[in-house]
Amino acid sequence: MEDHIIGEDYELWDIVTDGLLATLKKNAEGVNVPKTRTDCTAEDLKKWEKNTKAKKWLICGLGPDEYNRIQSYTTSKQTWDTLQVAHEGTLQEGETIQKMYTRFTTLTNELKSLGRIIHEEDRVEKILTRVLPITWESKITAIQESKIIATLPLDELIGNLTAYELRR
Repeated sequence: MEDHIIGEDYELWDIVTDGLLATLKKNAEGVNVPKTRTDCTAEDLKKWEKNTKAKKWLICGLGPDEYNRIQSYTTSKQTWDTLQVAHEGTLQEGETIQKMYTRFTTLTNELKSLGRIIHEEDRVEKILTRVLPITWESKITAIQESKIIATLPLDELIGNLTAYELRR
């Protein structure tokens, strides 16, 4: 895809990967927000035109399901990032179970400090249904069918997943 877009216009790929940085302005609170059409310079309008061309290149070959996933996005960067994650996964998919557990524990501890306590049963469920990559589906199903999730201790789940990871 990169070659096709660069073949059309080499600046288009910069718009896809970097976004429309110059078309933002600071609002009264100091937060970057998109410029309105009246605030845009000729250069800004040119970037929006290039964004539209790049987005066109990205969506031309998509089927209806993929198009539905990205149709609400206004920038080619949002579109590209979504398609990239959908087809390549996230950078975190290569992490070990222990690194995932550390990251997950850090997030749940931060939520706890903000007043949102996630009970152990919910943490087990979240790891099984949202955190593990799709390649672990058979192991997830085996755990769900062989254990009562409501009483499965988190440490036992992590131990089970770590042992499975070592066998892979």
